Order: sequence, then structure tokens, then C-alpha cells
Amino acid sequence: MSLQRRISWTAALRDMRGDRATIQTGLLAAKASVSLTVRLTRRPLVSAGKFDRSAIMQAAAKAARAHRERFGCTWGEAMSVALKAAWGAAKLARHMAAH
Repeated sequence: MSLQRRISWTAALRDMRGDRATIQTGLLAAKASVSLTVRLTRRPLVSAGKFDRSAIMQAAAKAARAHRERFGCTWGEAMSVALKAAWGAAKLARHMAAH
């Protein structure tokens, strides 16, 4: 007995697009805010190859305040976006310093 299985390519492609990771609202603005804070305070996120957690938190808090004012979200959501941006910038800074 032969069973045939039909595949809906439209549904399969729609599901694949739905599985993609989405960029959080305001993440690019938070990245810009973090880099501006680092430049203005002249306090690097990485020193001697190690993360400066205090500088990262300071930059993230400032970016979270700006994010909250701009998008009107909760503090937790704003801090989530800002911390992702700050840690991403710190990891990039450490990578650039190593090479």
C-alpha cells in the first residue's frame, strides 16, 4: 500500500520565515546610545582584556532610560534591550582589542 504525502510549500516557507529571530524594537537605537555613552564618558567597556561590568551597567542604564522615554515600555523591557546592546558592544570591543 502506497501512501502519498503532500507538502504545502507555501505553509512550509511561511513557517520558516516565522522561525527567524526578530530584532527587538529599539535595539539599534540602544546600540547607538551605548556607544555614545562610552565615547562621552570616556569609560571603556573593556580594560586589559576584561569586561568592566560597572561601565557596562552604567551605559545600559542610560540607554534604558532613553529607550523607556522613546518607546514607553516597562523598565524590565527597556533594561533587557539595553543590556543586550551593552554586552554586544563590550564583546565587540574585547574582540577588536584582541586583534
